[in-house]
Amino acid sequence: MDRGLYVAMTGAKQIMQAQAVNNHNIANLSTIGYRGDEVSFASLPIYGPGYPTRVNSVAGDAGTDFSQGTMESTGRELDVAVNGKGFIAVRGLDGKEAYTRAGDLRVQPDGALTTASGLPVLSEAGPIVLPPSTQVTIGSDGTVSVVPQGSAPMAVTQVDRIKLVNPKTADLQKGDDGLLRLKAGGKAKTDDAVSVTSGMLESSNVNPAQSLINMIELQRLYEFQIKSINSTDQNEQAAQRMMLTS
Repeated sequence: MDRGLYVAMTGAKQIMQAQAVNNHNIANLSTIGYRGDEVSFASLPIYGPGYPTRVNSVAGDAGTDFSQGTMESTGRELDVAVNGKGFIAVRGLDGKEAYTRAGDLRVQPDGALTTASGLPVLSEAGPIVLPPSTQVTIGSDGTVSVVPQGSAPMAVTQVDRIKLVNPKTADLQKGDDGLLRLKAGGKAKTDDAVSVTSGMLESSNVNPAQSLINMIELQRLYEFQIKSINSTDQNEQAAQRMMLTS
């Protein structure tokens, strides 16, 4: 009897974890450049004395969905969307280089170019800092140009270039902060083939309809596991009564 309980109990627990991942994806439907998380299920044996026939259901990390989201026009010069494959290099809160597709950039009062969440945008030399200016534009190759304060509108000056990279997605790992980093550590090389489009943003790649379907399916699977636990318990009680009356 306990074998069935093991499978149903662990199954219910892992389905709850998968539901949490799916709910997290739904919560980020409107997050710029968000990449959805994926979950896979597997049956793994329990090792140790007395457990050769016991099996656990395990919800494993199936990685990140790197498919592209929808491109949306904003007309804002500091909004940039990566064309095709590639990422924007930023400095995470841990002080290390990380990568994102969120291109809704800002210029802070001190001139630092950051993401909307305040993470510094990087060039090959480090964080990009702009001089006081009346206009900021970003070219397709990531070049950041400004019109310095007090200068004529045509006095455009190139300040720096955003670091654009394109490492293999298999080498990337998504952190709890939503940023991507190399699994082996270190920094990805600048890829001159990566380009951006100004005045555009890439939406989250989470499919709302599919996520809702997943939520319903996981809920039904959870209910099935609970029914299995109850059925196993009822069968065990019936067996005990038969043994007592025999």
